[in-house]
Amino acid sequence: MDPGQFFTASRVIIVAGKGGVGKTTVSAALARGAARSGLSTLVVEVEGKSGLPAMFGQDDNLTYIEQTISPGGGPEGAADIRARTLTPDDALLEYLQDHGLSRISKRLVNTGALDVVATAAPGIKDILILGKVKQLERTSDVDLILLDAPAAGHAITFLRSPRGLLDAVRVGPINTQARDVLDMLTDHRRCQVILVSLPEETPVNELVETAYSLEDHVGIGLGPVVVNGLYPPLKGIATDPRVAAEEAHASLRPGEAEILSKAADFRSHRIELQQEQVARLAELLPLPQIHLPFLFTSDPGPADVDLLADNLLAGIDALQPLPESGTDA
Repeated sequence: MDPGQFFTASRVIIVAGKGGVGKTTVSAALARGAARSGLSTLVVEVEGKSGLPAMFGQDDNLTYIEQTISPGGGPEGAADIRARTLTPDDALLEYLQDHGLSRISKRLVNTGALDVVATAAPGIKDILILGKVKQLERTSDVDLILLDAPAAGHAITFLRSPRGLLDAVRVGPINTQARDVLDMLTDHRRCQVILVSLPEETPVNELVETAYSLEDHVGIGLGPVVVNGLYPPLKGIATDPRVAAEEAHASLRPGEAEILSKAADFRSHRIELQQEQVARLAELLPLPQIHLPFLFTSDPGPADVDLLADNLLAGIDALQPLPESGTDA
């Protein structure tokens, strides 16, 4: 599939998965891939602890105000990557100010009124954030919006909140907002979810559960699954260390051959387990997969994001093209 077709299949891509699977890193790679395809991108973060700017070599933390974290240009002619964070309080402040209530807006937020309302109407905080994403989808000048969603457990309630509020609130602006957000989520031309997993049993189980829950209870479109953190194969890993050392005209000290052999066995076993989980995921969830390599660092930077973007774009190239508009799927 052409990457440009992939990234323009929907206006909003929601990146979701179990905590610790690398959602934010995958969001960064998606943003880089889209930018390298000539599409300006806005990454929206909702949990307030993103290391996203550092992945693009920036020191500043994200705020509610949009900022450019990767300017366009360069030899590839890449487009801009922007980012911002969204919180329910900030979204409520902006909503009230836009509706002529700026004098009381900060007082309402500072007194904790939002928490009281959230207790009475569960999902109201989520709908404030999703409502802002819906507004950005309609008004932003970027080509693509990437939403780095909450961890999988919260992601389900987060994305189910519009339908829940429609059942709880029958009339008024909250009902209207929930209906508009649900219209966006269920329109596959406007929004899709990309789920992220590690090739491990628990993340795979949670991803499968999340996928079916979102399809059954939200009706949201699911894109390909990103399997993150795959160990790359090592050529000659099964070779006896003594033979490998001899071929490389190197010498081993006493005990090193045994240590290297154990390390090779461990790596081979991990790769085997990962491949088993990849196959199990394919069996349980009939969605295309994109595979990303394990990063041997806890603080990924621009070079790491570029590496992941390379693999991501290669994975997109291997996908089947989307059907032309007006034809049968």
